[in-house]
Amino acid sequence: MPKMKTKSSAKKRFRVRPGGTVKRGHAFKRHILTKKTTKNKRQLRGIAAVHETNMGHMAQMLPKSGL
Repeated sequence: MPKMKTKSSAKKRFRVRPGGTVKRGHAFKRHILTKKTTKNKRQLRGIAAVHETNMGHMAQMLPKSGL
């Protein structure tokens, strides 16, 4: 049986919190920011949690995280 490997892209983008939730960054904040409103850019700051409907995919991408 081959080893279960973690997706390299997922380990760079997500962190598993002690409670079992996964934190992620917001999209749409990298470039072409001049046409986006100040309110929109301000609300994209900080971190967000991965929705529970996507946690199955997260468990497949991060097998050693205990999800």
